[in-house]
Amino acid sequence: MPGYDVIESPGAPIKAWTRGVPIEDAALQQLKNVASLPFIHKHVAVMPDVHWGMGATVGSVIPTLKAIIPAAVGVDIGCGMMAVRTSIRAEHLPDDLSGVRSAIEAAVPHGRTDNGGRNDKGAWQSEPPAAAATRWAELKAGYDAVIERHPKAGHPRGYGHLGTLGTGNHFIELCLDEAGDVWVMLHSGSRGVGNRFGTYFIERAKHEARRWHLNLPDQDLAYFPEGTDGFVDYVRAVSWAQKYARANREVMMEQVLGVLKAIWPDLTTTKEAVNCHHNYVSKEKHFGQEVYLTRKGAVSARDGELGIIPGSMGAKSFIVRGKGNADSFCTCSHGAGRAMSRTEAKRRFTLEDHARATQGVECRKDAAVIDETPMAYKDIDAVIAAQADLIEVVHTLRQVVCVKG
Repeated sequence: MPGYDVIESPGAPIKAWTRGVPIEDAALQQLKNVASLPFIHKHVAVMPDVHWGMGATVGSVIPTLKAIIPAAVGVDIGCGMMAVRTSIRAEHLPDDLSGVRSAIEAAVPHGRTDNGGRNDKGAWQSEPPAAAATRWAELKAGYDAVIERHPKAGHPRGYGHLGTLGTGNHFIELCLDEAGDVWVMLHSGSRGVGNRFGTYFIERAKHEARRWHLNLPDQDLAYFPEGTDGFVDYVRAVSWAQKYARANREVMMEQVLGVLKAIWPDLTTTKEAVNCHHNYVSKEKHFGQEVYLTRKGAVSARDGELGIIPGSMGAKSFIVRGKGNADSFCTCSHGAGRAMSRTEAKRRFTLEDHARATQGVECRKDAAVIDETPMAYKDIDAVIAAQADLIEVVHTLRQVVCVKG
């Protein structure tokens, strides 16, 4: 018996790994909208952390033939996770971890002020570190090639945001695995420049859809057909943003490890490191055909491939190994998935609720992070159980320090 259920759809089939995990009606409708598009290859795959997103659900896998939907990739292009196991052990940690959290917060810009402008605290306020300068030098020519054709897609903080965290559900954590080893885990993407690229090309696709009078179930499902100028330019831009996102995580990781080495000079890291996107598009072969596979809030889980499935700021997280399940397009979930909107979480939960839920974790416990409280997310254990035929758990991690934007 397969591990998925089939959701009825007027278009392509929808295979959902959601047993024991609720799906809201709005997300179901979005899945059916996507499945109705004429260029879906075989079926749409749905992960157990699925929830409503802009145009397409977060937690879905969308294989397309000769077309790409920019809003399905989203505006946080290349958002993903990185995790590294260190030689530090639980017994090496101080009882009070507030100093460690403060040092990480000082080493990595996070949050946002001034609407991302001149005084944006989420950008480097002086010269970025050497690692950021090196990576930007490698990336700049690709950025310039995109902006030369699309000046309005430019963002002034491409260099200034490289190696920074951002806001929302992005985080940096220290975690303990089942053996007591300390891991550094972080979550971020392509920051302001990726957001600008995504927003710009989503609007371009909508403009083209109106020009060609395309009949779409949702305007956010506007797409670029392969071979058009829009398609070529979008692929170039999204590929660049995905490289930037990976580099962004690597620079941040270097900064965090620098903080830890200042405290534990003998610190080393193991080879067991993971750096994976979960908002991206790639050209892959599935069911005998080359397709453009969009993973919107989903992680590649090819046979033997390591991935990261984080819980919320008070729940456990998992390092997993893919099983290469063909029906899921070799994919697993990217996290627990939101159980409610940010507005609803702020309405429903108090600071006391949040403090109880994050007891034992050195993290922010103020009103500004209530929308990220653990209760706003689905049960991570149920999410993991629902995808048993997609992944196996390699390590179970428990957060002890959490830095939020």
